[in-house]
Amino acid sequence: MKLTLLLLSIMFVQHLSAQKIRLKVEGQKDTTVYLIKYFGSKLFYADTAEMKNGEVVFEGAKQKPGIIGLFLPGQRYFEFVYNNEEIHLETKGPDFMGNMIVKKSEENKIFVPYVKFISSKKGDVAKLAEERAKLKPEDALYKTLSEQIDALNAEVDAYQANIVATHPSMLVGKIVKMSTEVKVPEPPKDDKGNILDSNFRYKYYFSHFWDNTDLKSDALVNNPIFANKLEFYFGKQMMIQHWDTIIKYAFAFCDALDPKSRMYEYSVGWIASTFGKSEIMGMDKVYYYMLKRYFCTKDASGKSPAFWVAEDKFEDLCENLDNKMNTVMGIKPPNLIMRDTTDTKWLDFYSLNSEYTILYFWDPECGHCKKVTPKIQTLYAEKWKNRNIEVYAIGKGVGKDFEAWKKYIHDNKLSFINVAVTNSIYEIAKATPEKLVPMYPGEKGKPTTLQSLNYQQTYDIYSTPKVFVLDKDKKIIAKNLSVSQLEDMLDKLQNKADAPKLFPPDPEEDEHMQKD
Repeated sequence: MKLTLLLLSIMFVQHLSAQKIRLKVEGQKDTTVYLIKYFGSKLFYADTAEMKNGEVVFEGAKQKPGIIGLFLPGQRYFEFVYNNEEIHLETKGPDFMGNMIVKKSEENKIFVPYVKFISSKKGDVAKLAEERAKLKPEDALYKTLSEQIDALNAEVDAYQANIVATHPSMLVGKIVKMSTEVKVPEPPKDDKGNILDSNFRYKYYFSHFWDNTDLKSDALVNNPIFANKLEFYFGKQMMIQHWDTIIKYAFAFCDALDPKSRMYEYSVGWIASTFGKSEIMGMDKVYYYMLKRYFCTKDASGKSPAFWVAEDKFEDLCENLDNKMNTVMGIKPPNLIMRDTTDTKWLDFYSLNSEYTILYFWDPECGHCKKVTPKIQTLYAEKWKNRNIEVYAIGKGVGKDFEAWKKYIHDNKLSFINVAVTNSIYEIAKATPEKLVPMYPGEKGKPTTLQSLNYQQTYDIYSTPKVFVLDKDKKIIAKNLSVSQLEDMLDKLQNKADAPKLFPPDPEEDEHMQKD
């Protein structure tokens, strides 16, 4: 038994010591060099070492399989495949890959010639394409050049197919396979030769997009090809850029991955980050739904599925998330029941029988609000009121703001619905909240709700002005629009796109509203 353990230990040590990455760059001066690695499309430092006499050695056992590279002074680097094997490569500049000699590494004996072949054929195709671009399609030479280009592409396809077929279990085989396109069959036809489904090619390509990618191989995520495929799959060329469509396929894709894998880590993180930063209105819904499903929940062990996120980051990520999810596109947000300027009458927006409703959060002391609010009033008086578009405006009415709020409304003759958590209501809520809101589910006879009293948290109002546009069912159809955008959108929705515009675009206002 002891002998067996000893032998296993010796074999393990030998295995680790054998995974050296030996790199030689002819003519390179002694210097500090770096091993670099991919995670998705981004490069990171993986290790540092001193190069002596043009040679450097790194411990391969420290590295994760994937595409890695050597980074040299002057922003120069070259890449190769690492897959838990000893590597010995020699090259010289300036064409590091073209001059590469593989002394040891089964993966790179395939990878390096492959890269050289692809580069050569790509250059040949580029020259032919440049020559063809000078011609017209009806020119005889145009057809000849097109045939030559097709022949070169066929060579590439055959070369790739051979690698995939002969080395299916090697990392280089999986990388090459991932880079190849799915072959789309001819669409089915009826007895008369008519195509049965004009969208067949797209549907087939979309449903088989990941066929050539081994989504169980973490090594493939350490490779820019995977990142590019993920970006293309969720991009406008492949998928309708609608938040609900993105969410549907994001959930399906991520749920099918190993939740402990780096493939899962990268995909979940990339989707959440990408759509969280999107400038397309409504894409924050993707971000919040990704947070809810993959970050701000607990698995069977009581941990977040986002194992790569530091514990101290979850509070910021998940703060007020449920309320944020209630103010995304297509959702009917919580009703608000507040008092008007008389401080006696309760008004809510659910009961409004309007075709469209604008929820407008503002503050009479806010500089941007002072620019926007009079414009809202002008549009309401001259366009919206007669077209059954209502404005339900929520102002600040606590403390000294109550009188300032009323004065601004009076001075600017604001005729749309103006409500607030008035100072008197605020004082009652602090002392005896049970007089205002239900203390248990279903309790009757209370004038308002806790969500209304806490409207800033309910609607995630951290700055003003802020706008939501609701349809007749009080579902959110737009938000964070400037006045000119509001006017244009509502004109189009009511088939009045040609109506004269009262307010031209204001770049400063547009930018401010979009930031909020």
